[in-house]
Amino acid sequence: MTHEVTRREFLGRSAAVGIGLAVAGGGSAEEAKFKTTLKKACIVARPNEAALKGAKDAGYDGVESTDCAVPPEEAVKCREAAEKLGMKIHSVLRGWMEFNSKTPDAVAKSIAAVEQALRAAQGYGADAILVVPCRIGGPMPEAWDFKIEFDEKNGHLKSVVAGDNEKYKAYIEAHDWATDSSREAVKKLIPVAQETKVVIALENVWNSLWVKPDIFKWLVASFESPWVKAYFDIGNHVKYAPPEEWLKALGPLLAKCHAKDFKLKPDGHGGDFVSLRKGSVNWPVVRKTLEDIGYNGWLTVEGPGSAKDLDLIFKGE
Repeated sequence: MTHEVTRREFLGRSAAVGIGLAVAGGGSAEEAKFKTTLKKACIVARPNEAALKGAKDAGYDGVESTDCAVPPEEAVKCREAAEKLGMKIHSVLRGWMEFNSKTPDAVAKSIAAVEQALRAAQGYGADAILVVPCRIGGPMPEAWDFKIEFDEKNGHLKSVVAGDNEKYKAYIEAHDWATDSSREAVKKLIPVAQETKVVIALENVWNSLWVKPDIFKWLVASFESPWVKAYFDIGNHVKYAPPEEWLKALGPLLAKCHAKDFKLKPDGHGGDFVSLRKGSVNWPVVRKTLEDIGYNGWLTVEGPGSAKDLDLIFKGE
């Protein structure tokens, strides 16, 4: 008995086979499961040809550079070397600033350093720089005790824990000053970001500031500028809230992600950094959340981990 196969049936069957092969093949399973596309990166110092080739051989698509003071003309040479290798210098790690300093010269120096990093990034062909605005110290609540309430108009803290907040008065005052001074400094840098076409991606890494998703979202959104977004480290804030909560809060404000893992103690109070996929981060949930918020971008390994770890994370494993 013979059967005629229509063109529609043939195409339907072919599509089904193609999806099955994608899932079975491993490397393209991500395309079948997720619509968003993620790219792998590692951190290097000067992204010269040797560093770029090493990163490519290790399985990465690009790099993030810590050399934020490179002259623009040297940065252009690095970009050309990256392009020849089919690599991308996607970001510059500027790091810690002192926007909350009470010394005007220190603030001016930090603003100048960020401007220099923006111009270096432009030369590299990067589209963002990581900036930690400042840090504060002094007595503060334990990570598990934080319950922040803040003024939506100016970001000032109303309380940081349930009940009496008197013993955290100094922390609250320092936090408010850091918020005001950081916003003032970053606003001065937005014209340079716009000129260079490089995003100022703010990070709140271990600086005792904006330690809950809602208030960090408020800070980034308060600039109302496409040139100010968030750089989120997936492992840095596990002790404050699950990474997926941070990602959901940030949504379209998210510019870049660092890939790192952190293992909480059994009671959830503190912990230690560990290799990727060995800690308390629920990576399948993180991958799904990145899909849900429509994040198409880079995950840069910071700390113990490899491109192979990212491959598994990208596939939702």
